[in-house]
Amino acid sequence: MSTTERNIAEPDGSRRIIFIVVAVLSLLLILGLFFWMRSASKTVAGDTQQQRLEGGIRAGTPEFEQYRQKVIRDAPEATQAKRALGDIVMTLRTTVRNFSGRTLNGLEMYVAVVDTQGKPVKERTVVVIPTRRPELDNNETMDVPVTLERFTDSDDRANIKMEITAIRFK
Repeated sequence: MSTTERNIAEPDGSRRIIFIVVAVLSLLLILGLFFWMRSASKTVAGDTQQQRLEGGIRAGTPEFEQYRQKVIRDAPEATQAKRALGDIVMTLRTTVRNFSGRTLNGLEMYVAVVDTQGKPVKERTVVVIPTRRPELDNNETMDVPVTLERFTDSDDRANIKMEITAIRFK
């Protein structure tokens, strides 16, 4: 058997090695991209820095209790969706109504998903006004959606909370 016949009959072992190396590198690249996207999602969703309203009237003060009856929020509702990365995203939504007789230029809310014992599974404090809207005039309403991310199927998501924690007037 001549060398030419042997090359045609038996594939070169170096070609097989090249295909295996390319396949392994491609798999590692895809896995690396998947884990990078997963960690980037956790970084954004795991931002636990709580927003605080500066100069607002806080819960627990008599003035806050007086205005709390005039700045009303509807019963919150929640929707959830499963993402391709495997986690669950919940959007909590309520409507805030200003009947205080004054213009609101600051509104802080505490948002949480709690378990059956009432302990928070995920929680967040957000400044709704002026972050999402500059102000809320008297007799106006505003839809307030807040997203909480990175829930798992095993999380005990029994109830939701959305509470006004601070207000500030113009």
